[in-house]
Amino acid sequence: QVQLVESGGGLVQAGGSLRLSCAASGRTFSSYDMGWFRQAPGKEREFVAAISRYGGSTNYEDSVKGRFTISRDNAKNTVYLQMNSLKPEDTAAYYCARATYYGATDPREYNYWGQGTQVTVSS
Repeated sequence: QVQLVESGGGLVQAGGSLRLSCAASGRTFSSYDMGWFRQAPGKEREFVAAISRYGGSTNYEDSVKGRFTISRDNAKNTVYLQMNSLKPEDTAAYYCARATYYGATDPREYNYWGQGTQVTVSS
């Protein structure tokens, strides 16, 4: 059973930065592509970023391009989301998930999820 645990969320002013972490259990972390999603109250869960199993490829949702960076450290079984120039509209619960294939942006293509970490950006 895979467990994913996010951390690093919090309250930040607009223009600030946060770094989210997602620690994964298991020995096969490097075998899987990973992604980050977010969900604001009353809205559907939306794709944020994805990274291939060895980190060589990444893709981003348009509104976060140039501001967010996804990365991973397979030796630490951890995937990160560095978020800069945060905006109030980035406020949401952020989730990491394990993809069934690289490039997936539909939540249904991810089969393991963390519990989420809240990010709140004040104006």
